[in-house]
Amino acid sequence: MLKVVPDPPRNSHSLEDTLTQATDHALCAATVVHQVLLLQPRSPASILMMTTMHELEALRALLESALIQVQIPASAKPLH
Repeated sequence: MLKVVPDPPRNSHSLEDTLTQATDHALCAATVVHQVLLLQPRSPASILMMTTMHELEALRALLESALIQVQIPASAKPLH
């Protein structure tokens, strides 16, 4: 019997690849918000856009920190 819905593709990305891709998406989203603010700086939604920009910058910082932690070799990580 044939399946109507195929199985989802297997995720072969490493954690490092996933973090890099998430960082790129956050950068793209921040760029879009920045462009909207440049086009309509006096819009009633500009406060929400600035808040969104702040949150995206915080997200990028967290993702970059996680990416750095993943890239550190296991032998160089401190033992707690």
